[in-house]
Amino acid sequence: MIGYGSEDSHFVVELTYNYGVGEYCLGNDFLGLTLQSSQVIVNAKKTNWPISEVSPGLFQTEAPGGYKFFLEDKTQPNTDPVQKVTVAVSNLQKSTAYWSDLLGLKVYYEDKAKKSILLGYADNQSKLELQDIGGPVDHATAFGRIAFACPKDELPSIEATMKRENQKILTPLVSLDTPGKATVQVVILADPDGHEICFVGDEAFRELSHIDANADQLLNDAVSADKSDEWFAKHKRQKPSA
Repeated sequence: MIGYGSEDSHFVVELTYNYGVGEYCLGNDFLGLTLQSSQVIVNAKKTNWPISEVSPGLFQTEAPGGYKFFLEDKTQPNTDPVQKVTVAVSNLQKSTAYWSDLLGLKVYYEDKAKKSILLGYADNQSKLELQDIGGPVDHATAFGRIAFACPKDELPSIEATMKRENQKILTPLVSLDTPGKATVQVVILADPDGHEICFVGDEAFRELSHIDANADQLLNDAVSADKSDEWFAKHKRQKPSA
């Protein structure tokens, strides 16, 4: 889990590495993550990371694997620099009804010319932008999941609403044990375009989401210990694509 602060008050990204997989096929479902930070732009230029200005004050770059990031050339805020996550939808009206009417996100802004809408649960949190692409959404093999924490007492009603509205539930309300740590409750849904949405009980999740002071070292050790490239080279094979 990586971000600009505690998961209690910041948007974080979960990076998952699967041993033996060389690459993933990107779909058109994830359209980008927008950060407000002039410092990120400075960092990219210092390290010669590919970056381009797509409009005045807005830069675009890509993470390894092709995931897009948009960088606003503004002073990084004291709150979360992650401004929004943009995902593709095939029918903006239908998706807005799902996310706003059923899941309760507030509509902050709608751009009818660009066929996009900005939603969120709170003014001080990162937002979700839905962008109508005018066709089917393809998740390919590199798709992810959006997760929200909420009071655990709200999880049954979320599940009940989806059942009543005949919406897709990928994982009914379940308790997940973490050895030696808190047991969390989750329910996982899918919106009209198949975007996976996880709601997790906040009380137990807060126990699991404490910042680990040794996280950087643990990550570096894990990367150093990964010998999969050597194994595939020794056996004259290439890591397969997912």
